[in-house]
Amino acid sequence: MDRHAAVAATATVNDLALLVGRVAFAALFLPSGFQKLMNLQAFMYNIDGRGVPFAPVLAPLGAGLEFLGGLALLLGVQVRFASVLLLLFTVAATLVAHRFWEYAPGAAHNMQQINFFKNVAIVGGFVFLAAHGGGRYCLEQLWRRDRRTRPSGRRTTDLYPQAPT
Repeated sequence: MDRHAAVAATATVNDLALLVGRVAFAALFLPSGFQKLMNLQAFMYNIDGRGVPFAPVLAPLGAGLEFLGGLALLLGVQVRFASVLLLLFTVAATLVAHRFWEYAPGAAHNMQQINFFKNVAIVGGFVFLAAHGGGRYCLEQLWRRDRRTRPSGRRTTDLYPQAPT
């Protein structure tokens, strides 16, 4: 295999890995966000009980962000932006819901500690996704291609060069 084919194969594997990662994130955030949106009152009481200020405002924002961010990752729309927003959401949710250091040693402490560090790993995944984008298999790639090229594959600037000024 020549060098060009090896580079193309590596790019394809990388794009597939990004797609699998986006689908995995969506499988986590879409149902969770949907459940919170469908039971918004309970979510609002939950975060209010944990001492989150402005719970009536932040609950719908958080639930909507979780659902729409998951949908954006699944479809491949504004992947970097959605990753950063979900990263911030995950950090906030972790600091609110998984304060393992407040628990006495035992099963509850261990479960909260596991969930805390699981969310730290999720944040790490969002860092990678924000850095690398969604890959080739994204709707945004189709939109970008449409703006830069004509259906024949030629750039619009090649077809209509600017007149000298």
